[in-house]
Amino acid sequence: MQEPLDAARSVCAVVSALAGGPVVREELAGLGNTALFRTCAGFGGIEEDDSAGQDVLQATRITLSLLAQRIEQLTVQIRVLSRRLARLMEHHFPQLLAPVGIGPDSAATLLITMGDNPERLDSEASFAALCGVSPIEHSSGRERCWRLNRGGDRQANAALHRIVYARLRFDPRTRDYFQRRTAEGKTRREIVRCLKRYVAREVFHLIRPEGTQRSGENESHGPSAASRPHARRAGPTPLGTSCR
Repeated sequence: MQEPLDAARSVCAVVSALAGGPVVREELAGLGNTALFRTCAGFGGIEEDDSAGQDVLQATRITLSLLAQRIEQLTVQIRVLSRRLARLMEHHFPQLLAPVGIGPDSAATLLITMGDNPERLDSEASFAALCGVSPIEHSSGRERCWRLNRGGDRQANAALHRIVYARLRFDPRTRDYFQRRTAEGKTRREIVRCLKRYVAREVFHLIRPEGTQRSGENESHGPSAASRPHARRAGPTPLGTSCR
C-alpha cells in the first residue's frame, strides 16, 4: 500500500518543482488527483525536441508519465489483491466481517497479529495487550487513572482504531455510548481507548469462541460477561460498566 502513495507524492513533488515551466503548470492547474494522474500518464507519447528548453520540458513530461503509469498499475494490483483478500476472509472467517466496522483489511491485520497459532493466547486480555489496547495504570495518591498503552503491535492497534471510528460514524449503539461517557466527563481519547479495548475482546471471541469461558481474569477492565457483545452483534456493549 505504501508504494502508490510514494509514487503519488513523487508526482506532486515534480509538479511543485515546476521544472516544466508555465506549459506544464497550465496543463495541470486545478486538476484533482484522478484527473492529474490520468493527464500525466498521457505525457509519454509526446515527441522530443532538440532545443535545450524542450529537453527540460520533455524530461519533466516523461518523469510525470512514468510515475502516473506506475500509480495506475499499483492501483489495479491493489484492487485485485483486495478482492482476493475479501474472498479469503469470507471463506475462512466470515464471522469477523459480520459486526459493524470490521472490513477485510482490518480483519486480516488482526488475524496476522494473532498469528498462525491463536491458541497460544490464553485470554482476551493477552490479545488486548498484544494489540496495545490494555490500560496501564498511572495513579497518584487517591486518584486512580489509566493511560494509553504505547506498546504492542501498532498495525493491530491502528486496525482497532479504524474499527472504532467506523462505528462512531455508523453504529447507533456506539454513538450512544460515546455521548453517555462524554456526559460523565470522559475525554474523547479516553472513550476511544475504552472502545478499542471492547473491540479487541469482541474480535478475540470471534476468532476463538472456545476461549470465552477462560477470559474472566480481566473483568475489571471492561463490561461483565452478560454485557459482552455477541459475535453477530453490531458493536460493543459497554452499558452499565466502568472502563478504566
